[in-house]
Amino acid sequence: MKQRDVTDSHKTTWTCVQAYAGVEEKVADKAAKLAETDDGSVPVVCTPTGGAQTVRLELKSDWYDDLSDEELLTAIAAAQ
Repeated sequence: MKQRDVTDSHKTTWTCVQAYAGVEEKVADKAAKLAETDDGSVPVVCTPTGGAQTVRLELKSDWYDDLSDEELLTAIAAAQ
């Protein structure tokens, strides 16, 4: 499962994974394709350390490789 960790200015570390990332690869690929929206967005869940609440984001399918840490943190902050 690919996951991405980012730390915000409050020292909260967020672990973000695309929905279905922990499922068997063949099933995950099919589920991810079904979950992808018409504009190419996919569901991403970010779980924090500490007392903050988990957030669910809709990000472009290339978020893991192409979204900067700052852009990911901005999306997390907007979803809180």
